[in-house]
Amino acid sequence: MEESLIQKKPRILCLHGFRTSGAILKKQIGKWPETLLHNLDLHFLDAPFPANGKSDVEGFFDPPYFEWYRSNQDFTEYINFEESIAYIEDYMVMHGPFDGLLGFSQGAFISAAVPSMQAEGVALTKVEKIKFVIIISGAKFGGIKIGQPKLAAKAFSSPIHCPSIHFIGEVDFLKEGGTDLMQSFVNPVVIYHPRGHTVPKLGQHYFVFFPFLSSLYQYGMLLF
Repeated sequence: MEESLIQKKPRILCLHGFRTSGAILKKQIGKWPETLLHNLDLHFLDAPFPANGKSDVEGFFDPPYFEWYRSNQDFTEYINFEESIAYIEDYMVMHGPFDGLLGFSQGAFISAAVPSMQAEGVALTKVEKIKFVIIISGAKFGGIKIGQPKLAAKAFSSPIHCPSIHFIGEVDFLKEGGTDLMQSFVNPVVIYHPRGHTVPKLGQHYFVFFPFLSSLYQYGMLLF
């Protein structure tokens, strides 16, 4: 490729799952093709709160483990959600700008809600608006069996005009919620994989994911 055509890598802030860590998500994403990872500027952030209970990844990944927030049993009360959103914003102010968000599980819940929270002016107002989101095993607040924190109460009340790609596992316990979530986005790109609640290897889906990122050039981003 001619040097004049080489453009900057998209900077992506990656948010890990419940009671895991940025280091764990980095290992999970590390299964993706090097030809793709080489073209991404990925930043992995630990949630600000230590895990307040047992982690499901104990025995698979080493501690420490962190959580973005927790809720009561019927999801009517969320603890530490607003604090985590402020923490993410502070990190983005100090280390940004970031072009997109990538979230897995609990991190995907947050990532999916950010575009609307920014549009409403209720959160992350000190940073540039996110240009795209990558959602892996996520769902929406107020969706399937899940309540909603006050800050994200209106996050899915209208169609979300933010480019998005959604990974949905065929045997993921959040499959129904993930399907409901992607319907809240305008023209979502969806990758179905045969596994459960995990970050899947891309395999043949590489040829869906890479064009998604490349197509963002039309939104004013300089990619690859």
